[in-house]
Amino acid sequence: MTRPETAAEVFDALGTDYEHAFRTATGRRAAITDLLAALPPEAKVLDLGAGTGRPTAELLVAAGHDVTGYDVSPKMVEIARNQVPAARFEFGDMRELSFEDGTWDAITAFFSMLQLPRADQETVLGRVTAWLKPGGLLVLATVPADVDGVDIVFMGHPVRAYSFAAGRLKELLGAAGLEVVRADEVEFVPDHADARAEPHVYLTARKPG
Repeated sequence: MTRPETAAEVFDALGTDYEHAFRTATGRRAAITDLLAALPPEAKVLDLGAGTGRPTAELLVAAGHDVTGYDVSPKMVEIARNQVPAARFEFGDMRELSFEDGTWDAITAFFSMLQLPRADQETVLGRVTAWLKPGGLLVLATVPADVDGVDIVFMGHPVRAYSFAAGRLKELLGAAGLEVVRADEVEFVPDHADARAEPHVYLTARKPG
């Protein structure tokens, strides 16, 4: 296997192919639908790892919410700005972001932590808790697995993956100060020639009000 590619390299190369491969992920749409039902009007939402802007930002702005997305891939930021002009998209690494405490009504992170070392994921979860308003929601999705820097091939690209088993991830959310209010575990096969079935976990956690 060649050198693992960075997240920026992977997603610059994939572009809209990533959106196409995951467009039928019903678990993601269900998590977004439940989030929409829980948000106050004109909520401020931060999308970490916004990708192409679809479906997350697109569905949120269509419901009248104020969405800001960040991604480490310049290509994804460009695509998202074109596809979802009603939202704001910026280039940035979630580990380097800084916001005032209590800024956001909700924060989403769909599969955007899988290339972050475990220690970085734990740090980000702590910061996310501070950034949420009291009663605010985090919607987090990942591939649940007890892996700490394993080399895999994702849609034809060599990557180094980091994750936690679903139970451990729930514990980490609790330790960060969040209460898990929704959990959904499904299996999904991306629509891509090099893809295979993978487990997905979608967790919604609330900051105490």
